[in-house]
Amino acid sequence: MSDAPEQIFAEPTLDQQSPPAEKPVGGRIFFSGAERSLVEEDEINLTSVGVDIGSSTAHLLFSRITLERLDTRYVVVEREVIHASDILLTPYLENSDIDTERLQAFIDKQYWQAGIDRAEVDSGALILTGVAVRRRNARAIGELFAAEAGKFVAVSAGDRLETVMAAHGSGAVEASRDGRRIVNIDVGGGTTKIAVCEAGEITHLTAVEAGARLVVTDAARRISRLERFGAEALDRDATEPDTPAAALGQVLPAARRDGLARDMARRIMAALRGRAEADHHRLPPLPEGLDFDGVIVSGGVSEFFYGRATESYGDLGPEMARTLRQCLSEAGAAILPHRDGIRATVVGASQYSVQLSGSTVYLDPIEVLPLRNVAALRPVLPLADEVIDPGAVARAVAEALALREAGEAGDAINAEPVAIALAWEGSASYGRLDGLARGLCQGLAPVLDAGHPLVIVSDSDIGGLLGMHCRENGLTDNAIVSIDGIALSTFDFIDIGEVIRTTGSVPVVVKSLIFPGEGTSSSKDPDA
Repeated sequence: MSDAPEQIFAEPTLDQQSPPAEKPVGGRIFFSGAERSLVEEDEINLTSVGVDIGSSTAHLLFSRITLERLDTRYVVVEREVIHASDILLTPYLENSDIDTERLQAFIDKQYWQAGIDRAEVDSGALILTGVAVRRRNARAIGELFAAEAGKFVAVSAGDRLETVMAAHGSGAVEASRDGRRIVNIDVGGGTTKIAVCEAGEITHLTAVEAGARLVVTDAARRISRLERFGAEALDRDATEPDTPAAALGQVLPAARRDGLARDMARRIMAALRGRAEADHHRLPPLPEGLDFDGVIVSGGVSEFFYGRATESYGDLGPEMARTLRQCLSEAGAAILPHRDGIRATVVGASQYSVQLSGSTVYLDPIEVLPLRNVAALRPVLPLADEVIDPGAVARAVAEALALREAGEAGDAINAEPVAIALAWEGSASYGRLDGLARGLCQGLAPVLDAGHPLVIVSDSDIGGLLGMHCRENGLTDNAIVSIDGIALSTFDFIDIGEVIRTTGSVPVVVKSLIFPGEGTSSSKDPDA
């Protein structure tokens, strides 16, 4: 592979078991932790915690959220970080499972340092990535938060979803809203995730095998942790024919560390250029020929890249940061300031809002409610077309479902129900409703086959029509919840309460995973 710089960056221009909401009583919605009504107060203050547990590190972020009433819903107007935890190198047992006892001790210490009792937390988000998503690890970690299960939304993020979350958390998505094409490079312990952002949207993404903790050494420079890809890269980079194969306990000279860092940086740069190298891509490559107006680096290596960290942890963080910065500079990259670095995938809080679905709802059977912590999917649907193609709808839904990847131990990606969020356009003719309904049921087949209800949430008053169409045409035998008058976005989770008998409507609590600078009109976040 050539080391010659290649112009892929454009010249700079001037120019996210007590349920969070209890059963509705008389139409009011209550936070169980705070015991106060969202319907009666104009301003609500919430204490929230974001927890990120991954292959390499674990950390927490405590926030105070202020919500104000805006017509029929509450919106976040201020987010203040009140405590950012220490960074813990994720502890492992000898069988490679996460050591939950040490993890529990770390979490308890961070609550103590923050001066916050667990009972005082109103909401939160538990993000699991990498090996934390494996079935045994995810179950064990979930048990640490069992008492707060109803308050937390839990996200098991595979490569795609983690890439999306990092791009939002780093500020890359927000930075692209001014018309620039911004690329976010999230360099973690085992993988590097790359997201291309344009006009506030992620247009392309990929992930490659390159990370700072694929090889880790102790104080004597002996290899103490060695992942398969790290061993392969070391052996490939060996300059002497008699160099022994990489192995635990082997001394790793500085020159070989530097060589490995260069190899990984070159792979990241190749991924930016859209060059497909099947041996290290975890996701399909980016399109070739893209150029970028700026780059933001996030993840653990970003702490060294931006000079926020100097202490070495025996991994390749300092070497990768130095080499990657050099490669980007040679390629003409405009390096932009990052927002949260290693904490880019930590969601600081869950934003709560409350809405009432209109009376045109369809529920069958009515006993399916209430539903808690249902993840919203907002696929890009062809709803502007005069004729809605069921196949196109099904493909779009399948792509949205692909973000909810399986864990490494074969965890089912459809273990929980999902809600399809629609922004309806055009007339509600029989043919258009039929195309949409058939496409939704086809695309959601894996979820429906797992026995979950068909949950549809529309921003326009077609909830009753759409749900009735699905049932009367025998498109599914599953329970159906089709509601309208609710607007949902990416990273939203919803609670749907029981029907308010006096109005025929249903209360919906929307919990949005929010990132510093997104979804708030003001912020006291020091990194915002």
